[in-house]
Amino acid sequence: MNFIKKPLQFFKEAYYELAKVTWLGKKEAVATTVVVIVFIIIMSIFVSLVDLFLGGVIRQIL
Repeated sequence: MNFIKKPLQFFKEAYYELAKVTWLGKKEAVATTVVVIVFIIIMSIFVSLVDLFLGGVIRQIL
């Protein structure tokens, strides 16, 4: 019966720990999502520019 007690204990402990989590409010979640999307757009532009530059350098070398 130990194989039944261990999973039950795990789920009880997981539920207890989950109850201690502080969840973001809607306002914070939206703000964080906007920051992530803006960061992704900026990084995409940066990586694209670096790719174009390095592609041009490689073309000149070859």
